[in-house]
Amino acid sequence: MSTSPAHSAPDRPDPFGEAELRHAAEKLWEAVSCGDEYAAYGVVLGAHDEGADGESLLLDVIGTVQRRVGEEWAANRMSVAREHAATAVNDRVIAALAARRTPAAGRAGRITVACVDGEWHALPARLLAEVLRLRGWHVDHLGAQVSTAHLIGHVHRTGPDAVALSGSLATRLPAAHAALTSCQAVGVPVLVGGAAFGDDGRYARLLGADAWAPDGRAAADLLARGPLEPPLTGRQPVDDLPHLVDQEYTMVRRDSSRLVRAALAGLEDPLPAVRSSGDRRRPHTAEDLGHIVDFLVVALYTDCEELFTRFLTWTAGILTARGVPAAFLTPALDVLGTELKEFPRAGRLINHARQALNDSAVRAARSGSGVLR
Repeated sequence: MSTSPAHSAPDRPDPFGEAELRHAAEKLWEAVSCGDEYAAYGVVLGAHDEGADGESLLLDVIGTVQRRVGEEWAANRMSVAREHAATAVNDRVIAALAARRTPAAGRAGRITVACVDGEWHALPARLLAEVLRLRGWHVDHLGAQVSTAHLIGHVHRTGPDAVALSGSLATRLPAAHAALTSCQAVGVPVLVGGAAFGDDGRYARLLGADAWAPDGRAAADLLARGPLEPPLTGRQPVDDLPHLVDQEYTMVRRDSSRLVRAALAGLEDPLPAVRSSGDRRRPHTAEDLGHIVDFLVVALYTDCEELFTRFLTWTAGILTARGVPAAFLTPALDVLGTELKEFPRAGRLINHARQALNDSAVRAARSGSGVLR
């Protein structure tokens, strides 16, 4: 099993610089935003023919466009169906570009790339896998939603030098923790990345990951500097998160379905429309409440006020962009606070989020934009 450093990315040819990459990204956006797969092929493969290197096309063109897809969905300028179609086009363009790959000279080692259990946002991991292949790695790309049991089975069978775990949603952090501690228990270091781990890697450090990278290029560069240090074995999740001994996380997670029902029932008085089973917003409100409880649970796991608060303020913005009143968020927190009055950490998280929403409403009122109305 080779542990030699990875080859660095090839120098970008002069004829295809930053301006050309930005132009290619704009043209690719035009193609994927309307689902034109063949136009997308033409943009990326044409740029490759003109001298753009594969890594730049993957990260600076396709990756840039995929981020814009997410931003457009968040701003309600792209439907879920269009977002899925655009992502599917990008995925097929990656496959077409990968088919042209010339293996790098030499072998950098073997790495397993996977999304954590429950994580369906697979494109970031796919981009990393292709970049690492360009840099000479033997990559086993396992795709979306890989259970810890299946991941460890693969690790035992293939003996990789490292595992790279991708996660976009913070609610997957407990699953990510289980996966990385399981890999470390058999002596395999774990590199993590994705929005779930925080924009500064704070949750990667909290969970004891061996390394974190903010993006695919940084991950490849980190691996190129040399093999990751073998992890310490024998760690348990509670070693990283001693607050879990209070059992709040376990008990609130176990009670999450009841909490959603209680919150929905508790909204019927302050928001009479919720009382009507025929109201078209009721199922969406129930879904939103489910997400709120899920983020409360993971905030208890990490003991992080900011994680829960940022999700609530983000949700308020998402609802406002869709013309949906976000007024139910504060009374929903009130109901959850009452239901969880015997749980001090949960109460602290809820109070912090409630204050943040109130502060946001005051700022919005002063600016005239009305985030919570």
